[in-house]
Amino acid sequence: MKVLVSDPLSQSGLEILKESKGLKCDVKPGLSQEELKQIIGEYDAIIIRSETKLKADIIEAGNRLRVIGRAGIGLDNVDLPAATKKGIVVMNTPQENAIAAAEHTIAMMLSISRKVPQATASMRAGKWEKKKFMGVELYQKTLGLVGIGVIGTIVVDRARGLKMKVIGYDPYLSPEVAEKKGVELVSFDELLSRSDFISIHTPMTEETRNLIDQNAIAKMKKGVILINCARGGIINEKDLYEAIKTGKVAGASLDVFEKEPAIGNPLLELEEVVCTPHLGASTEEAQENVAIAISRQVVDYLINGEIRNAVNIPAVSPDILLFLRPYLRLGEKLGSFLGQISNYAIEEVLIEYHGEVLEYGTKPITISVLKGLLTPFVGETVNFVNAPLMARERGIRVTESTSEEAEDFTSLIALTVRSKMEQNYIAGTLFGRKELRIVKLNDFFIEALPEGYILLVNNYDRPGVIGNIGAALGSRNINIATMQFGRDRMGGMAMSLLHLDSPLPPGMVGEILRLPNIISVRQIEL
Repeated sequence: MKVLVSDPLSQSGLEILKESKGLKCDVKPGLSQEELKQIIGEYDAIIIRSETKLKADIIEAGNRLRVIGRAGIGLDNVDLPAATKKGIVVMNTPQENAIAAAEHTIAMMLSISRKVPQATASMRAGKWEKKKFMGVELYQKTLGLVGIGVIGTIVVDRARGLKMKVIGYDPYLSPEVAEKKGVELVSFDELLSRSDFISIHTPMTEETRNLIDQNAIAKMKKGVILINCARGGIINEKDLYEAIKTGKVAGASLDVFEKEPAIGNPLLELEEVVCTPHLGASTEEAQENVAIAISRQVVDYLINGEIRNAVNIPAVSPDILLFLRPYLRLGEKLGSFLGQISNYAIEEVLIEYHGEVLEYGTKPITISVLKGLLTPFVGETVNFVNAPLMARERGIRVTESTSEEAEDFTSLIALTVRSKMEQNYIAGTLFGRKELRIVKLNDFFIEALPEGYILLVNNYDRPGVIGNIGAALGSRNINIATMQFGRDRMGGMAMSLLHLDSPLPPGMVGEILRLPNIISVRQIEL
């Protein structure tokens, strides 16, 4: 069996691959997309970092490819649906660089608070400007964390060691779990108004894109300092630039940007900005750890069939996986759908299984549901190994029920998600063995494909609503592929589910929400 390493990997990781019996390892960093496409068919596995882009056409050309190993967390450069469709296991190393990323956050906060890079540049220019670089202490300052996942939790520990007051906003974390982590859980607006420092630790989704914009900045203290070592695009860079120029924001430490490499980014011209080229995981220890971890994972899968830290397939035997695969996809998509429309901390998940799906056991499907449910707000750190643990850590109760009867379907998976403030329900089935369908959403019976870009609109059942939505989308050149409509009664409540050919541009959700008779609007990506 052959393994291709297409990005730089530490020697320790390479040695594991080269010393494994039955494996041949080729190290070929710097391949072009065309070069990679030409040779990928020769390999059973590929190990990558962030440089290699595994798009659908390259994955399709990998006729022997069984596993993709990502040395690190982020999978923006892998077409996961294409890999899953082809039955390729995709693995990452979600824990190995968490300490490095958290420590970089602390380093960036200390650096901007004492203006270390600016003072260094001044001295190198032959100056001694002691009065110019007056800093601020972290002691007794309030640090606000947007997102309290694996990395955020480590930041909490380090910040408390510096005697900072730590508050956090995480709509999917229960107050009890937050208290155990040592964080005071607050609303987003309260975090903005109370924090002296604000650090981002949330994944990049349509919900978090431009989360920190001019409206959010307006609610912050004058002189606030922002830190982003998570993902570019969560902070609106244009709005941040203006806020720094006016003095509303005293400074920012940025490791990530909307477009990378961030060459020519106006923020880099500002003395109040400390910046690094996406170095969050760039420590010798982290690089060593991720290389060793992913090499061992790939070897164990190829030699023994052992699956660890897979993001698209749970650990089950191949024959059972063959039967369960479409149900795993269905469960994950149903979970992801409800995860993306949930507005509050989830307290309970009820999963109902009916019919044929019971034949080989439901535990792997439950894990798929939890992975889909948690991914929208936890991000790429959740996988088929740690999803149940992450649910428990967030105080989410998971209950299963089974019935051999599936009413009008061969099989049915139904999911109810409850919080203190809301409850959502979704049910799905298979048509044949491969066609996934959503057949009910809350009180409305529908028949919808759980894939692509979906616009979910709740509205009052009044004439002209659908026309207004269509006109708004048409004005932005967004095409409606399919549409499902349901209502509880004439003139009552209604729901529209629209499949779109492209995602909504920034601000479009708000534009539709302002139309007459619209109650709520959510964009979902499956």
